[in-house]
Amino acid sequence: MQDIQFFFYDLLQFLVNGLSQGSIYALVALGYTMVYGIIKLINFAHGEFYMIGAFIGLYVCEYFLKINLSPTTALLLGLPVAMIGSGVVAVIVEKLVYRPIRGHGRISALITALGASLFFQYLGQGTVGAEPKAFPTLISGDGIEFFDGNVFISNIQMIIMAITVSLMIFLWWLVNKTRIGKAMRATSFNKNAAELMGINTDRIISFTFFLGASLAGAAGVLVGMYYNTAEPMMGLIPGLKAFIAAVLGGIGIIPGAFLGGITLGIAENLVVGFWISTYRDAVAFAILIIILLVKPAGLLGKNVKEKV
Repeated sequence: MQDIQFFFYDLLQFLVNGLSQGSIYALVALGYTMVYGIIKLINFAHGEFYMIGAFIGLYVCEYFLKINLSPTTALLLGLPVAMIGSGVVAVIVEKLVYRPIRGHGRISALITALGASLFFQYLGQGTVGAEPKAFPTLISGDGIEFFDGNVFISNIQMIIMAITVSLMIFLWWLVNKTRIGKAMRATSFNKNAAELMGINTDRIISFTFFLGASLAGAAGVLVGMYYNTAEPMMGLIPGLKAFIAAVLGGIGIIPGAFLGGITLGIAENLVVGFWISTYRDAVAFAILIIILLVKPAGLLGKNVKEKV
């Protein structure tokens, strides 16, 4: 009986850890799914916007702490700056790199995205160095204990989940209840028809890149606080896993990105807790293979016939 009780406590703890980690995947996956929904581009450089956000947040928060602002104020000011900074970099990349090859086929766009990803990784190593940088401590390691201390939710985990849910609600409102959201949906449905209706589709695509990258930048700051570190290669694996989350939920479907991220985060933490921790990455990619074999459109996607 006691063994069952401890198993239940462990299960709850790994579920909590999975929800917080899955929230990070969901934030990054939203950028993948929005860009794909608009121009059918899988932006493999998206993980680097996550890294850029982490470094902007690191340096901005360090500056605010140096001028004697409180850690909470530094976070409240640094997080939006990191989001805006990541978004601006994404807009520049879209205009200079992706827009010129937009009509040249998906293979050209895919190779360009991989090149952009490598560019930012090595640019980061050349500017800030390859060694991990210590992220300033902005949130205490305290939290809430349950079941006589057997289940623990840290403050940073609660902040990660709260920010993710808040940004998801904001994104849903923006896409479904605003004029620019209607323009985004129109561009996604039929770009040429949207242009005939007077919509500046280039501006909408740039805004979509900005929005997706800003969410990835927020995720980078949150992960930097959680692990107290940031380094130039930090966006590689989380970026790939966020792509898996987007495919799992149904790429191009915003709620699917959230569902896929949470599902992947929980699955990884259950593997760590009840199997072998080194298999967590293998399980993530196994999920990608299985979902492509069983339901290629994703959990919330619908199979659509395409004319060839």
